[in-house]
Amino acid sequence: MNFIPTKLSGCFILEPKIINDSRGYFMESFNEQTFQNGTGQSAHFVQDNQSYSTRGVLRGLHYQCGEHAQAKLVRVLQGEVLDVAVDIRPESETHGQYVAEILSAENQRQLFIPRGFAHGFLVLSETATFFYKCDNFYNKESEGGIMYNDPALNIDWNFPQNELLISEKDMTLPNLENAKKVW
Repeated sequence: MNFIPTKLSGCFILEPKIINDSRGYFMESFNEQTFQNGTGQSAHFVQDNQSYSTRGVLRGLHYQCGEHAQAKLVRVLQGEVLDVAVDIRPESETHGQYVAEILSAENQRQLFIPRGFAHGFLVLSETATFFYKCDNFYNKESEGGIMYNDPALNIDWNFPQNELLISEKDMTLPNLENAKKVW
């Protein structure tokens, strides 16, 4: 497994070692010891989530607050997405900055998003199946969110605005300045 640090402290791109042969391929998508050695962090994942979406669906930017904050390890099982992580840790030198990575079933890349980050993704392919491991259980009362097009974040989704499919809930999220504090 190759661990590539991003410009945001604690956030990593993971590239698995893929063994191909005439039958297909094999890869180890997660190994706790390899993960700890590669990132210098520990994560004990307790909940797996999966979503299916069509082209243009934008989900996010979401996070959990306080004691219910979550680290996530995300990947695409089918299709392709633009995956975005935003540093919302108040004490961080990169507060309000983001990373955006193409994750796909073809490149098998994963993104590790530590606690204190907002997360969202945009489906670029006709459909996509998105999978994420969380190190804490979901808690509805601890939900937080930030508007995907907050000018302070200036995220380049690189997609026609009029083709985005966004839930009513996500369309009413506040900007970063007015969002719930992560802690």
